[in-house]
Amino acid sequence: MGAVTVITSGKGGVGKSTVCAGLGRALAERGRRVLLIDGDAGLRCLDRMFALDDRILFDISDVVNGACEPIRAIYDCDVPGLYLLPAPFREEKTVQPSLMRQLVPILSRYYDHILIDCPAGIGLGFDSATVGATRALVVATPDPVCLRGSDKVRLLLMQKNIASQRLVVNRFHYQNFIKSSLYDDLDSVIDSAGIRLIGIVPEDPMLAACLTGGRTVPSNFSAAKAFHRLAARLEGEPVPLARLEKL
Repeated sequence: MGAVTVITSGKGGVGKSTVCAGLGRALAERGRRVLLIDGDAGLRCLDRMFALDDRILFDISDVVNGACEPIRAIYDCDVPGLYLLPAPFREEKTVQPSLMRQLVPILSRYYDHILIDCPAGIGLGFDSATVGATRALVVATPDPVCLRGSDKVRLLLMQKNIASQRLVVNRFHYQNFIKSSLYDDLDSVIDSAGIRLIGIVPEDPMLAACLTGGRTVPSNFSAAKAFHRLAARLEGEPVPLARLEKL
């Protein structure tokens, strides 16, 4: 059975979906079969990031309601081995946690990795996205409000018996980080979140432009390289973090 990882955060707007898409692509480029599950009912965006929005006929709610077989709601992305199970368009169609608990283990038989894009907040969507996961990536930007939320999510994940948690610092810009004077160093950021660091993704405006336009992200982008390092570390390889001065 494949590894099931929920990608979450303490607040919205930190780039969870970007991390989910970038990491999924990087894992697929390593030769893995990867399924992305969009858990953000009503505000789904992974289909747009992969230019699939015009192709979507079924979503995860159709699967759990018996309207279609899972294979009909799973769509090929722009990288071989990468697939997407989209969220419903309407928030009220959020899949109940009890159903996700049954569905995710079945799907994990067919993939090396399942990445679940968790919605913002800690309500029903959070419960549904986390119930089938065995580990979590908590995405945060290096600011006090976001990191306080990350610490709260850490505790909630522990209550759900998801002890395997790692921090992804997203949208990192070294010069802005130094000028802000909010933290003395990166260790202070990690301490505020209370979660062990696994990766740093630099601020990359070109990445956002590609994803919002549904275009393939060139492999030479700094963020794309960061996702490949993150993918390797997620699979247990001792890949060193990039030097902060270069981010």
